[in-house]
Amino acid sequence: MSRTTFFEVEVLDGRTRQQMCFLDKVEPHATIGEIKSLFHKSYQQLYPARQDLKLDPKGKSLKDEDVLQNLPVGTTATMYFRDRGPQAGWTVVFLAEYLGPLFIYLLFYFRVLFVYSSQDAFTSSPYSVVKLACACHSCHYIKRLIETIFVHRFSHGTMPLRTIVRNCLYYWAFSAWLAYYINHPLYTPPMYGNLQVNCALAMFVLCESGNFSVHVVLNNLKAETGPKCKKFPCPTKNPFTWLFLFVSCPNYTYEIGAWVSFSVMTQCLPVALFTFLGFIQMTIWAKGKHRAYTREFKDYPHLRMSIIPLLL
Repeated sequence: MSRTTFFEVEVLDGRTRQQMCFLDKVEPHATIGEIKSLFHKSYQQLYPARQDLKLDPKGKSLKDEDVLQNLPVGTTATMYFRDRGPQAGWTVVFLAEYLGPLFIYLLFYFRVLFVYSSQDAFTSSPYSVVKLACACHSCHYIKRLIETIFVHRFSHGTMPLRTIVRNCLYYWAFSAWLAYYINHPLYTPPMYGNLQVNCALAMFVLCESGNFSVHVVLNNLKAETGPKCKKFPCPTKNPFTWLFLFVSCPNYTYEIGAWVSFSVMTQCLPVALFTFLGFIQMTIWAKGKHRAYTREFKDYPHLRMSIIPLLL
């Protein structure tokens, strides 16, 4: 019988190079995730999600699924530790990001005290577009909350709390800025009146429905193949999913379409700026996802673009 060769793992502080932990008789098929759990026993405050382990202080972070014996190390492995800081799960992240805009907008819509002048407190706008805008904005974030709780399948990944604070400030501040102008007592309806509002409203509803439909498809794909999808998403019988024929990330396409229609409906500059910045960020995400699909799947459709059919 062949004897199992155990590994020794030395964990050093990435900054000071001082030894933090020495793990003896580690199984060769142990994963980095398991090593993090062993490290956690010595440092209770440093739960696995906070740990960032590298083979080189300036190298790439090791993945939890990496196997020790497959790494370019000898039987004595030296790893460098960095504290990623307090972490939160993705469900908590999205709930924090979406609950804020929902309630902040309503504060301006109902014109609570100290938002506008005292004579305008708790008054309502005479324009129907303001009421429609509130309904659309609220439905958008309620949909996102429903998706977070019931639709999305999250991995065990986390996000640093400092990043959550930054993201929340972005969403919450923009929500307050656009809500301030849309619900302002001096706000005037769009240039082309009801025609502009109704057309934009119809487009908003279609894009929100499409976005939800795509999220359901992606959720079902993860349920079928696991978090590491073994096949790429394809259109279903639902017409909203047919956009998969032309783009890799139609959820982002529909998301941008919803905010463009909201910008047209309200004819509000802060909404347009929020839409533009969102388009830039979602294009970056979509391009990254598109590249991943094309690398992983040899039969990936060549007609598909990242986010805008036939263009981008």
